Amino acid sequence: MTRARLNSGFRWAVPMAALAIATAPAAQPALSCDAASFTRLGLTATRIVSAAAVTDDPRAGPHCVLRGAVNERTGSDGKPYAIGFEMRLPDRWNGGYFDQVNGGNDGAVVPAYGNLLGNQPDNALARGYAVLSSDSGHDGQANRDAGLVGGNLFGFDEQARLDYGYAANVTLTPLAKTIVERYYGRRPERSYMVGCSNGGRHALVGATRLAREFDGFLAGAPGYNLPMVALQHAWDIQSFDGAGGDVRRAFSRDDMRLVADGVKQQCDALDGAADGIVGDVAACQKTFDLKKLQCGANGEGACLNEQQVAALTRSFAGPKDKGGRALYTSWPFDAGLGADGWRTWKLESPIPGFEGLPLIATLGAGSLAGVFSTPPTRVAGTPAALLDYLRHFDVERGASKILVTSADFPVSAMDFMAPTDWRQPKLAELKAAGGKVIVYHGASDGAFSLQATIDWYEKVRLNNGGDASGFARFYPVPGMTHCGGGPATDRFDLFAALVDWVEHGKAPQAVTATVRADNAELPPGWSKTRSRPLCDWPRVARYQGSGDLESSSSFVCE
Repeated sequence: MTRARLNSGFRWAVPMAALAIATAPAAQPALSCDAASFTRLGLTATRIVSAAAVTDDPRAGPHCVLRGAVNERTGSDGKPYAIGFEMRLPDRWNGGYFDQVNGGNDGAVVPAYGNLLGNQPDNALARGYAVLSSDSGHDGQANRDAGLVGGNLFGFDEQARLDYGYAANVTLTPLAKTIVERYYGRRPERSYMVGCSNGGRHALVGATRLAREFDGFLAGAPGYNLPMVALQHAWDIQSFDGAGGDVRRAFSRDDMRLVADGVKQQCDALDGAADGIVGDVAACQKTFDLKKLQCGANGEGACLNEQQVAALTRSFAGPKDKGGRALYTSWPFDAGLGADGWRTWKLESPIPGFEGLPLIATLGAGSLAGVFSTPPTRVAGTPAALLDYLRHFDVERGASKILVTSADFPVSAMDFMAPTDWRQPKLAELKAAGGKVIVYHGASDGAFSLQATIDWYEKVRLNNGGDASGFARFYPVPGMTHCGGGPATDRFDLFAALVDWVEHGKAPQAVTATVRADNAELPPGWSKTRSRPLCDWPRVARYQGSGDLESSSSFVCE
């Protein structure tokens, strides 16, 4: 019996299945781990590629690795397509199913260990979950001769676009659960979908399209409105051109450290502690004044010139049409803006073949042209061509292309990429099914704006009478860049908090986060054991006026 049937009417009821699993021994496989055994299952439209037992994997205990392909076809572009997948099935199964939704453009079957996010040292497979991973319906290496846009050309095939947006997950979920049932002799008692970045988007889309198939969703840095984010890429390049004409040299590392230090100087103490962490991100946006860092405004010493201040101001305000209507959202100023993670996305990257250009000008440009525009646009796959595409991109006209359809592409980019309720987010089906979702996002994320997630969650709250905490919680992470990194306490186990909520009815409150001792971007004055409470929005971790500044016990979520 599923949780949706048991728990839809009682907020804190503990599912009977969870109680049973808590006392039952781990399940053993009922099917042998070989390709012939899985082929004999006769799974619809599925080809079993391989299956083999693994006994000596240092990342997890003994398990079966199954690889397959679903819905093999020839696309409208003449290329072969399929939804490629991998499942890892532990010898000692805890009764759970874990959908590892991956990031970027997908296009590759990442090994299905089950990333728990939050820089956890272990994985879902090691914790006993059956884990699925997929390429979301396309091979990112199918067009290697196309250069940096090779991973985006699937966008010229309508079904591949739909698979990438949501349909691969809809197709694979019942298939994977059937495999679990036939392998172990019983259905999974609980199911989770977990991912960061595009994987976080997958999770929020799943929370609307697969609300009755999963008990819990964990979404990190969710670019839930990814086509809108892509408009920001062009807006950024055009903004930073005003600071010198070359995005790679618009702001030096010292310039961005100056901005980060300026944020700390003006905002650090808003949470009661001058500790290098801007805990009250929302209050900081009302307090911080970038013009105080402009040359001539702050006396002698390091400063930004007028063109740099104007470029950052325009970028952080987000793209707008000629009437001033927001086409995406604004970006928060935070203490992690001098970190490598922010710089790699926005200004310059060390990735071979990118000629120093940031991710927004390479991978982002290809997605905007080939996947998020209708009809898709052909762009050469060289760094110079992609940069030129963004420089000359009409943001206002381009905004219409993420919303329109055509005869060959009858679903708009926003409608195949975003949650079904993206216009008025409510998560009504998830709430009705008794499911739970936890979202987190770094305040210094250079890929997707924290403010977009704040806006989304505030709408969810508003559309649920002002309080969605019974089924949805959101945790901003000060200082953290995209999915992790930066001067931040970026190690935390929100997956464990989600499981506790789903299986024991224990709603998460403050969740302890710690630094990683090997994080090269930790400020020199921070303890290697620093901890902080992550607070569920809109609460903020506030220092209580006494106690160790390195310990979470000295802070309270208020």
